[in-house]
Amino acid sequence: MSARLIDGKAFAAGIRVRVAESVDSLAIRPGLAVVLVGTDPASQVYVRNKAKQTAETGMVSFKHELPEDVSEAELLALIDRLNADPEVHGILVQLPLPSQIDSGKVINAIDVAKDVDGFTIQNVGRLTTGLPALVPCTPLGCLLMLRHHLGHLSGLNAVVVGRSNIVGKPMASLLLREHCTVTIAHSRTGDLPALCRSAEILVAAVGRPEFVQGDWIGEGATVIDVGINRLPAPERGEGKTRIVGDVAFSQAVGHAGAITPVPGGVGPMTIACLLANTLTACCRANGIEPPADLTG
Repeated sequence: MSARLIDGKAFAAGIRVRVAESVDSLAIRPGLAVVLVGTDPASQVYVRNKAKQTAETGMVSFKHELPEDVSEAELLALIDRLNADPEVHGILVQLPLPSQIDSGKVINAIDVAKDVDGFTIQNVGRLTTGLPALVPCTPLGCLLMLRHHLGHLSGLNAVVVGRSNIVGKPMASLLLREHCTVTIAHSRTGDLPALCRSAEILVAAVGRPEFVQGDWIGEGATVIDVGINRLPAPERGEGKTRIVGDVAFSQAVGHAGAITPVPGGVGPMTIACLLANTLTACCRANGIEPPADLTG
């Protein structure tokens, strides 16, 4: 068999259209503030893409660039100002941060109502206990694609390979909320291949290139590959790289029923869901019911 490809790029484009339509109907324009510390090239590209897509959906983009040697106190002071700014409905601090700054302290300084990354302890706790929350963007994107592809998830056996606070743990919480039976696995799990083969939904978010082998995948399973890894590609020229996921894709397509490609799968959904979260935050701040189909 050959797996059906789940086109995250097209799905994300549809979300952005729905976000733009919702923004157009509001009397106030949602505002997203992105804070970038330092000059990491990958982070700069990512922030530019966020700003571009924010503007394209009719939102206001506020970009704050700080030097690599900025103090923690200066960054926290900026967060305080953004928390108090009524034109800012979402705040995102681009990670990673330099070593002199406590990332946890900075993240948890963000107003929970403006935490569009869904990383504050309050939003994590609300998600875990089943209360309304701003959900981390990557897991939310995975959930929306799973719902679209499978229709309903209730009763399905799901395995999440990866236990990070950013993807693995919130992904498990979202799948539990959908009434899946969920197992969180990781690189030290005993007989991980057998566990993966038991999954009807397999989410790979372990951060290791092509870690999940094709014969680890049960026949007909739906595979969500969250990984984005760069490997050397000398055949393309000196210093060139290729992007691969956490799943050995060429092997997996012979076993899976459906799979997200890398690139073009989960990646585009992350920014689309950031925009959806910003819209949700703006609606809630103004006593408006946010669009349910965009918030998980």
